[in-house]
Amino acid sequence: MNSTAYDQFSRTARQAAKTVIANYSTSFALATRFLGPSHRAHIRNIYALVRIADEIVDGLAADAGLTPEDQERLLESFVAATKTGLERGISDNLIIHAFAQTAQAAGITAELIDPFFDSMRTDLESAHKDLESPSPATRVLAQRPFSPTPSTRQNQPRPPVPPGPPTPPTHPTPPAPTPPVPSTPPVSPPRPTPPPRPTPQPRGLRGFDADEHSRYVYGSAEVVGLMCLTVFLMDEDRTPTQRERLEFGARQLGAAFQNINFLRDLADDSIRLGRSYLTAEGRLTETEKTAWVRTIRDQLAHAEDTMTLLPRDARAAVRSAAALFTALIDRIAETPVAELYVKRIRVPNAVKARLAAKAILTTAAEGRTLEHARSENETSVHARHEGRQ
Repeated sequence: MNSTAYDQFSRTARQAAKTVIANYSTSFALATRFLGPSHRAHIRNIYALVRIADEIVDGLAADAGLTPEDQERLLESFVAATKTGLERGISDNLIIHAFAQTAQAAGITAELIDPFFDSMRTDLESAHKDLESPSPATRVLAQRPFSPTPSTRQNQPRPPVPPGPPTPPTHPTPPAPTPPVPSTPPVSPPRPTPPPRPTPQPRGLRGFDADEHSRYVYGSAEVVGLMCLTVFLMDEDRTPTQRERLEFGARQLGAAFQNINFLRDLADDSIRLGRSYLTAEGRLTETEKTAWVRTIRDQLAHAEDTMTLLPRDARAAVRSAAALFTALIDRIAETPVAELYVKRIRVPNAVKARLAAKAILTTAAEGRTLEHARSENETSVHARHEGRQ
């Protein structure tokens, strides 16, 4: 299918995917710049599809006023459109069309796509729980009051106006003399103290135990890492053992990124979305946070051990993304868990740029070292061959 109309639509779809990643993640957008042209568009296409699905279940549909049932229908409509786009290799949805191109080129199948959408369904199940009777653990999360939104304030009943003194009977009275104009303006009476703002009721909180967390992270993050790895290895030769190591590293890196996001977004996930991904108990303790930081560092280390097996341009981009998330977990590790429930930790753009540059230099030096080692090995083999003659 090489028609001009198809090519133009496909270019537009890739541009749409690029816009999605640029608007939703500066870290990933920066990292993808270091990919070669054959990889860059495909990785953006993958990210755009999973991001749109994630937005559907993370409040987009709810903010638009959709009922829980309609939110489910919207997600399932997106799932069905994705499936149809993969079957036909074309979709009238730009993001699905871009992803379908990548899936067909790289061989991404339902084995990786289905678990992702299963995790998205889990998020909707969390959002649609009965919110009338929050658990004691949930009530703790609402101890920090915040101002209601303007629409909430408009819907609040106004306090009743106290009755004034009774109106005296009417009698004819002479006009009162005009009082002299005071030299100073009169002092205004003190304003009454406004009533306290009501604390919004917490929504029901959906906790994840260890097994639920593992299944959710596999579907929401690890399979995305495997999709990206499938793209990186499209034109590469790797032994079965090397592929197995790379798949392990991709899963570990995806899990690390997701777990870091969970720690960074504790406030939003708990208060707005009613989800507790890292504990089934409602609120993460300082001890649990420390344990998760240790787990994440192990996951990042496992992923780093496999990066030299990646193609060079992919290695630079993946290493850059890993460095940015490592800086993020370093900042989270130094932040008390109570603060994580009220603010979102960020890495300044200047730091991101510096880390990305370091990742590129590391990869470039690594490439020169590998080339030097290969050259020395070839010289040694040649010398041994000459000696036998």
